[in-house]
Amino acid sequence: MQVAIAAHSGEYRDEHVKAVKDVIDGLTQCKPTILLGGYWGLMRVVADEAISRGLRVVLILPIENENIEAPKDAVIVRTGMEFRERSVVLVRSSDSLIAIGGAVGTIMEALLAYAMGKPTIVLKGTGFPTDRLELAFPDYVDDRRTSRILYVTNPREAGKLACISSGIQVKEQG
Repeated sequence: MQVAIAAHSGEYRDEHVKAVKDVIDGLTQCKPTILLGGYWGLMRVVADEAISRGLRVVLILPIENENIEAPKDAVIVRTGMEFRERSVVLVRSSDSLIAIGGAVGTIMEALLAYAMGKPTIVLKGTGFPTDRLELAFPDYVDDRRTSRILYVTNPREAGKLACISSGIQVKEQG
């Protein structure tokens, strides 16, 4: 099982670090491979925490940042693609996606997961722009209803939901 985690690429607060630890707690029940789009910002916290818990981490890097220094225990994929293209590879390679909080990149990855019919879990109450997704799309983004977007306030629950929902049949539509 592979779970993509979309997270803010910039600055974050202590409560975001706690949320990451709780999400990883929830994920340890199914021990998935964690897919991330980089090793900076909150994604770095996710990678370090997951590796410290014995989870495999795959960093799917955009060409702009493919030469970053990454943990020796992480698998590195240098895509040769710019940021947004890399996001397609990230989401397409996952069985489900957790959006821990972020801005346009995280929002785009959540919407890609929906479009691909992947179970999508959005952590709300983060203070990031992803908190507004629920206002725009309370359940589904459109009438295709490829997958329900689940909004949760409990980070541990987000991890557990990703474990449970990863076996759901994907209903991808263009």
